[in-house]
Amino acid sequence: MPIRRLPDDLINRIAAGEVVERPASVVKELMENALDAGATRIAITTAGGGRDLIRIVDNGSGMDETDLRLSVERHATSKLGHDDLDDIRSLGFRGEALASIGAVSRLRIASRTEVAEGGAEIQVEHGRIGAVIPAGVNRGTAISVESLFENVPARLKFLKGDRAEASAVTDVVRRLAMANPSVHIQLEGSDRQNLVWPSVGGAGALRERLGQVMGADFVANAIEVADTRHGVVVRGLAGLPTFTRANSLHQYFYVNGRSVRDKVVIGAVRAAYADFTFRDRFPVLALFLAVEPEDVDVNVHPAKAEVRFRDPGGVRSAVINAIGKALAEAGYRASSHVAEDAASAFRVGGAADAVSGFGGFRAERPSRANLDAEYRYAQPTAAQTRFSGFAEPSAAASYQPEPETAAADAESFPLGAARAQVFANYIVAQSDDALILIDQHAAHERLVYERFKAALNEGRVASQAHLIPVVIELPEEDIGRLLDAADSLETLGLVIERFGDRAIAVRETPALLGRADVHKLVEDLVDGLAEWDTIDSVAKRLDAIIGRMACHGSVRSGRQLRPDEMNALLRQMEETPHSGQCIHGRPTYIELKKSDLERLFGRD
Repeated sequence: MPIRRLPDDLINRIAAGEVVERPASVVKELMENALDAGATRIAITTAGGGRDLIRIVDNGSGMDETDLRLSVERHATSKLGHDDLDDIRSLGFRGEALASIGAVSRLRIASRTEVAEGGAEIQVEHGRIGAVIPAGVNRGTAISVESLFENVPARLKFLKGDRAEASAVTDVVRRLAMANPSVHIQLEGSDRQNLVWPSVGGAGALRERLGQVMGADFVANAIEVADTRHGVVVRGLAGLPTFTRANSLHQYFYVNGRSVRDKVVIGAVRAAYADFTFRDRFPVLALFLAVEPEDVDVNVHPAKAEVRFRDPGGVRSAVINAIGKALAEAGYRASSHVAEDAASAFRVGGAADAVSGFGGFRAERPSRANLDAEYRYAQPTAAQTRFSGFAEPSAAASYQPEPETAAADAESFPLGAARAQVFANYIVAQSDDALILIDQHAAHERLVYERFKAALNEGRVASQAHLIPVVIELPEEDIGRLLDAADSLETLGLVIERFGDRAIAVRETPALLGRADVHKLVEDLVDGLAEWDTIDSVAKRLDAIIGRMACHGSVRSGRQLRPDEMNALLRQMEETPHSGQCIHGRPTYIELKKSDLERLFGRD
């Protein structure tokens, strides 16, 4: 078959297939044009999920008759002043959007500049461009797109239902609204619930707009991110590690104002939260990156959904560093959802529940013997020795509350003063205005883990030598994995060597672990090494190895603690970053405000 030149209408329809995937694509292109035109108010109306009608009205700079005629031609744009594709400072740049939309719909554009006495209008029907005619219109531009894909049945049949398409439009508008807090945006139509995001200004404009779009719940459980590294400015809000979702749909990323889904940024976020969240949970956040235009290529995707960085390593480092700093500044803070979930676990019953009490617990009067057994910490026995790991040089480690005055003073601390230990694992504390429940194992696990990381950053984790090496018999393949990883393990304070044909000898263990069960520790490490398989993976997973070690060096569930030990734990939690969640992403404490308790008992 000979080569032939394609007709213009087919060329336009092919271009439209790249740019206009669905109604949401049209809304995105037209809203970006309005924003580039300096609009401060944008109104979007849809019908039939955008298939029947999309109408966008803005108060931007508008177009005169000449610009209006050029706007619907291919490769015509006002956004490249110097023909320099390395200096893109607008949201749109290809010059194909309106031409492509007009090729697959009935397009009408009416516009007027601020200085013009009247406006002008042009219509494009399935690629056929009409004449420019006078029109009565306010300053700005009004664009309507009707019967989308009417002339492309193959594309039309692949669209989803009205509700799904309307939802996709909402997502596009939401993303653009988040990045432009100074613009008043409203979204309405017969196929949707109307949404309005008023413009906001001032120093807290971004936080307020994110609250409008993502909800006040997110803002209340997020920390501000603001940092610059490698020429990359990173700002926004990042959710606390205990404020997560089951998927990544609540993660929003922007590069120079463009909403993107970039693998580099997504991977950096995953790495930044790796120590704090469950494997199958995703943090909620909105990050805005600013880089020099010449350091990012925005011309790699027809729909401008992807970018390519000149220095992806620098961008990754900047994002990880910015989130890391923000999480560290959050300290021991945990999501408010933790307390809300705890409060909702209580059920206030009527007369029928008066005997059984809350949650099925029987309201029988406890005997003196039962009380003594439950609150054994009140009279410590010789067996209740001080646990290892609290011997670190710290004011909290020597905290010795007296029965009255010291305990009262401790209530002024954020995590309050320890009042009891229940189920041999949970510390009950009281602050000035709250009741606090602490998981002693999870909390101390985080403390040990952070000490490990701090020691590793200084070069090597201190170890303690065993007078008699601990000999552990293992299968040959496990011994081989341990010996291959011996150098990495020695950096972490664990010194091993072969002992005969079927065993290893553990000569030194990390001092931070105290009197840990060496057999269980080694068995746990062997399981991890078998999973990771190669020594390269081991070197990259030092944090995971530290996590396994920290678990063995922390206060175990079932360990009875004295009041001074419990208070020492609370004080160290207050001093340690990220102590609001354990290394597996679970909360380490739950805080119930006095008002929450009063509401549970109907006293509010």
